[in-house]
Amino acid sequence: MDRVPQPPLRRTPVQQRSADRLARILDACAELLDTCGYEELSTRAVAVRAGVPIGSVYRFFGNKRALVDALGHRNLDRYAERVTGRLVPLPAGDWRGVVDVMLDEYLAMKRTVPGFALIDFGAQVPVGAPATGPNDEVADRLARLFAAHQGREPDAELRRAVLVAVEAADALLQLAFRVRESGDEGIVAETRRLLRAYLADVLDPPRAPQASA
Repeated sequence: MDRVPQPPLRRTPVQQRSADRLARILDACAELLDTCGYEELSTRAVAVRAGVPIGSVYRFFGNKRALVDALGHRNLDRYAERVTGRLVPLPAGDWRGVVDVMLDEYLAMKRTVPGFALIDFGAQVPVGAPATGPNDEVADRLARLFAAHQGREPDAELRRAVLVAVEAADALLQLAFRVRESGDEGIVAETRRLLRAYLADVLDPPRAPQASA
């Protein structure tokens, strides 16, 4: 449960100047995904859009797949940060509120963050998909957030339940955004209802048996 996904960088920036250049490269990649899609994306186009030499792109990435994977990792980091900030005021026992925050923040990013509609956390690029994909990393991160908020251990049962919820939500939200570009609200509502019903078995405390009269 302590595995933290590492971005597929050839070289990790040490100086702020290099970190800023890497951020510009990823920003350019995200913007181009919205305008030309993955198939037409190229490292040269990214370099031109970012205003950096092509060698700067290859300093960090071996190819465009590595570049897109890094963008997915950055999206996941930002998503986790947004969720964490919104969990602070929620009472520890309000796991339904946690589910709502996780779903709402995903929807907000899907609708507003450049490139996210295509790549989100890397799951939707159909080239060289790894055996354990981005949804596993998402489930790991969300299970830890759930556990910390609920004051419980991030055990195998919780991690499995969160992974099932992530996979189910991923499929349903893909459907919602196929039906309507901004996400079909009816399907989103059904997704929320399904997640709450499924996770109740894992996250609701067991009820004490009632004493017989």
